[in-house]
Amino acid sequence: MKTRTRVLTGTAVAVALGAGAFGAVSANAAPAAAPAAAVAKKDGDKKNFTTTTHLTIDAATRAAQAALDAAEQENQKVTVAVVDRNGNTIVTLRGDGAGPQSYESAQRKAYTAVSWNAPTSVLAGRLAQAPNLKDIPGTLFLGGGTPVQVEGAPVAGVGVAGAPSGDLDEKFAKAGVDALAK
Repeated sequence: MKTRTRVLTGTAVAVALGAGAFGAVSANAAPAAAPAAAVAKKDGDKKNFTTTTHLTIDAATRAAQAALDAAEQENQKVTVAVVDRNGNTIVTLRGDGAGPQSYESAQRKAYTAVSWNAPTSVLAGRLAQAPNLKDIPGTLFLGGGTPVQVEGAPVAGVGVAGAPSGDLDEKFAKAGVDALAK
């Protein structure tokens, strides 16, 4: 064999051996497995867990549709939003002809009602004593939001926006909440 061929062959063998050794070292240098997660005792350990009630998508849709139907019966063009206990939107129905501002307003009214477990018309009255409430992100202190309660605790909120007054919006939101009792 020529010298050049021997050098190239030797280099190729050295590279192959080095790659094999590196692969073996890399495979053995894998990080140790993470420790097993701690398992909390569920049975009989009530102090670590709570049970919550959530509105189903079917119930949220029924409430939203009932509120929208109530508004349409009075020829009002509104948007209805239903949010869960954490303020996440479950369903939103935008009625034919509802204004573009009504979508976000309905969601914010629903969020405000469930956050404070009170109708937004009541909460709007509290602004005189605590004007900074209106600065909380995502809230809207105008009539039109009503909480959905189970045993007095808020589980969802229904918000309506687009009618000429907050009183009408709230009337329609209440029709949505009332539909859940049927």
